[in-house]
Amino acid sequence: MIIDILNVNEVATTEAVDLVTRVLSFVADKEGIAKDTEVSVSFVSNDEIQEINRTYRGKDSVTDVISFALQEKGEGEIDIIGEEPLLLGDIIISVERAKEQAEDYNHSFEREVAFLAVHGLLHLLGYDHMSEDEEQEMFAKQHAYLNEFGLPREE
Repeated sequence: MIIDILNVNEVATTEAVDLVTRVLSFVADKEGIAKDTEVSVSFVSNDEIQEINRTYRGKDSVTDVISFALQEKGEGEIDIIGEEPLLLGDIIISVERAKEQAEDYNHSFEREVAFLAVHGLLHLLGYDHMSEDEEQEMFAKQHAYLNEFGLPREE
């Protein structure tokens, strides 16, 4: 998978950018995503993600991650394997919020930012958590991928 990184104000460290790139590539391989599929990842501040959330989702609040899928087809299903290069969508991560949540959940910043990236990618792939069944499926995948990648949730 081709991952385009936007870190204009350098809110994310080089290590965080590298980690997100590696974990997204890992999940892309597990999900069978074509090598020429593209995804954009932007690292932003709380103020920036609040503005995006207000403008595009009508919610005037800070959030941790927002995904904008470009390939939804009906019921949230997408074709991730095909002949043409696929523009999957955008993942926007608030680095400030990731740091806050890492502290709140008592685990590392690395685990939190990787979780947010995987969560965002799974949304782009059509997974959701609007119902209890969907939530269980999506969160089980996140948990399994992060454990296998080497970033289990610290209990």
